[in-house]
Amino acid sequence: MAVSSLSISLAATTLSTGNRCGIPSSSSSTKPPVLIPTFDECKNCKRRPLLLGVGTLALSLFPANSLFAEEIPRNYEAFVDLSDGYSYYYPSDWREFDFRGHDSAFKDRYLQLQNVRVSFIPTEKTDIHDLGPMQDVVYNLVTHVYSAPTQMANIFDMQERTVDGKNYYTFEYALTSPNFSRAAFATIAIGNGRYYTLIVGANERRWKRVRNKLKVVADSFKLLDI
Repeated sequence: MAVSSLSISLAATTLSTGNRCGIPSSSSSTKPPVLIPTFDECKNCKRRPLLLGVGTLALSLFPANSLFAEEIPRNYEAFVDLSDGYSYYYPSDWREFDFRGHDSAFKDRYLQLQNVRVSFIPTEKTDIHDLGPMQDVVYNLVTHVYSAPTQMANIFDMQERTVDGKNYYTFEYALTSPNFSRAAFATIAIGNGRYYTLIVGANERRWKRVRNKLKVVADSFKLLDI
C-alpha cells in the first residue's frame, strides 16, 4: 500500500466586490503516523485518513526535500501529502476536520472559524506567473472568488517567494459583511498540473492576536514533486 501522507510532530487598499465564482492526532506513540486516505463518491471531497504508526519505513519512503532540512517551529506539526504533492505546518493543538471541496483542513479545537484548508484544481499552466502579474491575480481572487456580493474586500499585503524553483504568492486580506468580518492569509502555487490554494484565517476581532501565528502556516506551504 502506498504511503500518501504523513502527519509529523517535531520539537489597506479597499476594493469593490464582485460576484463569487468557482476556481481557482496524534497517538501516544513516538513514531509518526501515516495518513492513509480513502475517498467517498465525490472526488473533490476531503479524504478521511486512518492513523497507522510506522517507524523508519515512512521516513525511507519520504522523498528527500527541504522540509526535513528545516526545523519545524515549536508548537506546530507538519502535514505532508505525498500523493497530492504538498506540505504545510499547522498549530499542534488544532485538529483535522472535513471542509467540503477541500483536500485537507485543520481547525482550532475551540474556535472553529480559526482554521487552515487546502484545495486544488487541474490546470494546464506550469507556474503561478502564467496567471499574470501578482497584483492582478490577487485582486481578481479576493474580489471575484473569495468574497460574496455583500462583502467588502480589503487587501493588506502581497508577497512572492521562490523555494526550490517553485513560485508562490502569499497575500493578506479581510472580508467584511454587515454582521461578520474575517481576515486571512492565502498562498497559491502551481505545480504537478494543479493550481493549489491554501487559506488560513480567523475572526477579524482576533486577527491581531493570531496573525503572526497564522502567517507561519501560510509561509510554510510547499509543493512536492509527484
